[in-house]
Amino acid sequence: MNNKAVRSWVMYDWANSAYATTMIAAVLPIYYKDVAGVALGSKAEVYWGYSQSLAMFLVAVLAPLLGAIADYTGRKVWFLRLFSMIGILASFCFAFVGKGDYILASVLLIIGTIGYTGGNTFYDALLPDVAPKEERDRVSSRGYAYGYIGGGILLALNLAMIQQPGWFGLTNSTAATQWSFITVGLWWFGFSLPIFRHMKDVPLESGKRWTEYATVGWRRLIVTFKQIKQYPELLKYMIAFWFFSDGISTIISMATIYGRGIGIDTGDLIKALLITQFVGFPFAILFGKLAERLGSKKSLYLSLGVYMLIVMLGYYMTSAVHFYLLAFMVGTVQGGSQAIARSIFSRLVPAGRNAEFFGFLSVSSKFSAMVGPFVFALAAQLTGSTRIAILSLLLFFIIGIALLYRVNLEKGEQEAVMSDRKETNKSQELSM
Repeated sequence: MNNKAVRSWVMYDWANSAYATTMIAAVLPIYYKDVAGVALGSKAEVYWGYSQSLAMFLVAVLAPLLGAIADYTGRKVWFLRLFSMIGILASFCFAFVGKGDYILASVLLIIGTIGYTGGNTFYDALLPDVAPKEERDRVSSRGYAYGYIGGGILLALNLAMIQQPGWFGLTNSTAATQWSFITVGLWWFGFSLPIFRHMKDVPLESGKRWTEYATVGWRRLIVTFKQIKQYPELLKYMIAFWFFSDGISTIISMATIYGRGIGIDTGDLIKALLITQFVGFPFAILFGKLAERLGSKKSLYLSLGVYMLIVMLGYYMTSAVHFYLLAFMVGTVQGGSQAIARSIFSRLVPAGRNAEFFGFLSVSSKFSAMVGPFVFALAAQLTGSTRIAILSLLLFFIIGIALLYRVNLEKGEQEAVMSDRKETNKSQELSM
């Protein structure tokens, strides 16, 4: 294993997590509400939700194409650089978004999200190139941890800039916020350089024209879906995952703008998200140990129950203290719930088809991820209340838990094992 390549790969998570924390979760939603969408009033949350939904839809449509390109061309680093630059340039351009520029802000959000998520497609595809199979869990976890820390450090710097602009030679908090968007681009670009220096592509001759990759990508998706139907427990779990995972991602993307809409101060919102960032890392580890005692399914029930409590408390939230409490609660279950959910999925997947089925989960989850922000925005638009909108997210957890209850993990694991045995027997028969 090339340690320099591993360090470079891990540092990219440190680099691009700045976009996830500052742009998607913390600073940009507040700026969208207070500056870009100031003329929209209470409708700013609606426009933000629709923008998030459209961004995820476009990412989902592109995902099969990007996956096919990664597999058939071998030019993963080249495309990682391309999509990274799209996201980085979008971050820089946010510095030019001023009062009332909500359309420009929405367009840049969509472009930046495509760059960020598209880049992650090729970043994830590089993991087998940097680590052998037995080391991938450790290397992947290390990248996840570096992402938490890197994103948290820059967010702390951005908070200092916004609250004390004079320290940085800036005139006011609006200028400081615009400069914080520039720091995201600089951070992302600077800490991405190692992966572009130390990892090289090995181009493959696929014999396919560029126009064929979309067809190949979507055909693979359809074929995999037909094959997944042969595993009833896996299919039930995947549908449950779509619901509760969408609920979780919508809380993350809508929490800050919701808090700002009910009058919580910008500084308190960003501090609270810093708490989530730094609480999340140790609690992800603790939650893994809890899962060993309670079992995976009970632990997942527990984490989803906490999320339901967060949504219900969020409906009644009126002060910064409440938001701090909810941010801490999110931190205690955010990493753990994701880790356990992925672990359960891996147990239900035939060992020889991990990459194929995880790829399908990734693409299908992107489609489902556009539903939550859309439901939030639609509920807010129809009722005129973001409190009703946040409460609507309960449906995702209720349906997800109800479907999860119907999943028999032991039976699902047996289905996966039996499939592996059949494939092994077929291979042995063909070799004779």
